[in-house]
Amino acid sequence: MRAEESDGSSGMAEGEGNSRTSEAGAGWGCKRPGTFHELLPERVPDFSWRRPRVLWRSRNDVIAKWFGDPSGVIRRRCVTALRERGTPAAFTVHRPKPEFSFVLLGDTGEGDRSQYAVVPPMLNAAAGADFMVIASDVIYPAGEAGDYPERFFRPYKDFPGPVYAVPGNHDWYDGLRGFLHVFCGLDMDCSPPKWGGPFGWLAGALWRKAGEVDAEALVEARRTYRGAAGQRTGQPGPYWVIDTPSLRIVGVDTGIEGGIDRDQGEWLREVSGGPKPKLLVTGKPLYVDDEHHPCPIEGGGTVDEIVRDPAHNYVAAIGGDIHNYQRYPVSRGDGRTLQYLVAGGGGAFMHATHTIPRTRHVPEGEFRCYPLRGDSLSRYSRLYGRWLHLPKLFDLTPEEATAAVRRRLGIEPGRGYEAREVSLRARFVAFALGVPRGDRRRRGALRLPVRKLPQRFRSELADWDEPPFFKSFLRLDVTAEELRIRCHAATGCGDHEAFPPVEDEVRIPLR
Repeated sequence: MRAEESDGSSGMAEGEGNSRTSEAGAGWGCKRPGTFHELLPERVPDFSWRRPRVLWRSRNDVIAKWFGDPSGVIRRRCVTALRERGTPAAFTVHRPKPEFSFVLLGDTGEGDRSQYAVVPPMLNAAAGADFMVIASDVIYPAGEAGDYPERFFRPYKDFPGPVYAVPGNHDWYDGLRGFLHVFCGLDMDCSPPKWGGPFGWLAGALWRKAGEVDAEALVEARRTYRGAAGQRTGQPGPYWVIDTPSLRIVGVDTGIEGGIDRDQGEWLREVSGGPKPKLLVTGKPLYVDDEHHPCPIEGGGTVDEIVRDPAHNYVAAIGGDIHNYQRYPVSRGDGRTLQYLVAGGGGAFMHATHTIPRTRHVPEGEFRCYPLRGDSLSRYSRLYGRWLHLPKLFDLTPEEATAAVRRRLGIEPGRGYEAREVSLRARFVAFALGVPRGDRRRRGALRLPVRKLPQRFRSELADWDEPPFFKSFLRLDVTAEELRIRCHAATGCGDHEAFPPVEDEVRIPLR
């Protein structure tokens, strides 16, 4: 099963192109501010990952890594409660239309300008869409129910259809209580069990307990912003199936550490059976930054083994968690190509793409990312120039950054600039900000903080509130014959709101 690929440039109206065709298409030199400013609340939350209080509220991520991830045990308790309430065992929503469309956003809920900048272009591109899916991290920083009115209900008040979601690790930092209350109608404080080992008492003492839920405030927010009958979701659980005559969409909950529990694994194998084409939506991507993360299942096996099995007929897998867009068309050797996508650019801070090495899992010419590596390096160089008060040293134009990426990676990184000499300054900035050499991994390299820790909160520090934002979302159109996936850019520029640039497009046959 082969997919037809496109760089998306043919999908533009208005003649601006996209980031692959021009700097203007990427949002550099924005001429007109976006109308999203009119949607902002009177007081925009001053959200910053540099604040110790924000990091402290997110501490369950560190505790899960040090002492073990309790999300599997918590999830089983909550799923049991849902089933006792009468939720269907298969956690399936049936939609009868064989032809339909939906939009998919990942990692949305910071509640600031970068989230709201996605809304106008998304609503324009989503005309006629039947529903929305949020893939990972609905609410930052810690999934609390009290943040849903301003970071979920208000931003998407004008989307007319229902919204389904799979939780991300941040949604789990309050034990998934806010997520379950809003999406599944379950108010249950599923506290983790006692940890074993000599330091179990410390894990239990440090673990951030679920906060209280103000049910009346959530009811009022739903009534005020998303109270229409067509906007009601009725999601059966934290993992679910949307079953249609043409395509089965399977959403899985990967908890904090990126695995699924034994019960969810058995459910996934069951709903993956049969020849109907399937699409996986997951909180953490299976391929990202040219690395393979197959997602372990408690008791043995991986999610990707289920996806790769020809008998299950998966055609694509889409994950959030990483805040940019990436696509890996992976050939399986049996005539099939599976499309693995990262779609986490729905509103939160941008994770760098210039740190992605020359790809090994797929040919570099078939790999797609947004923002382009050169745009990513240019954006980060300007941030560091500002932070360190050294703009003359660090600031690279998009053309200078693209040339530096070309030299270090040995690739043609897009936009078709003429070849130019790379200055010593640009070489230094590319090295310092983590552009790898070719396809080499960056293990142990000394770099300024851009992607991973040692310096744990690298890209989380790279949060800005002016164009170009380099956010993105997907529109998926389904017929009996094919699945069409388009990645749209959300630059924050008014010039791009009515016709958001198409950065990538792929058509996947379903027969």
